[in-house]
Amino acid sequence: MDASGAAGSLKFLSGRNAVGYGKLIEQGVDVRRELDSLVTQMHSSGVRYEDAVREFKRQYLREVLVANRGNQCKAADELGIHRNTLSRTMAELGLSLAEVRAGLKRPPRSERLMYGAARQGYRQG
Repeated sequence: MDASGAAGSLKFLSGRNAVGYGKLIEQGVDVRRELDSLVTQMHSSGVRYEDAVREFKRQYLREVLVANRGNQCKAADELGIHRNTLSRTMAELGLSLAEVRAGLKRPPRSERLMYGAARQGYRQG
């Protein structure tokens, strides 16, 4: 797949989300360059097509889930697919919701206290 074909795939994936599509158009040149570079690296490293597609899907779904704080309904809506399709695809890709939510956990209490104190100073000053 050449860079223009891959970029077309990205546009297709984002086409159902007007905001995502608009951002893609805005950053189109940079995305195409980065994608071209990534495809070249993957090809020269011997990554198989099936593995590349699988990893892309996994990372893309993970990103959308993180952006929606693990909410599958909202993520599926953003992706333009049914929640059951999202759930099934996650299972096929070995992507667990626990893995996504692990990255969303609150910081330890000691770090939260420091952050809270900094916020208080900001409010007073």
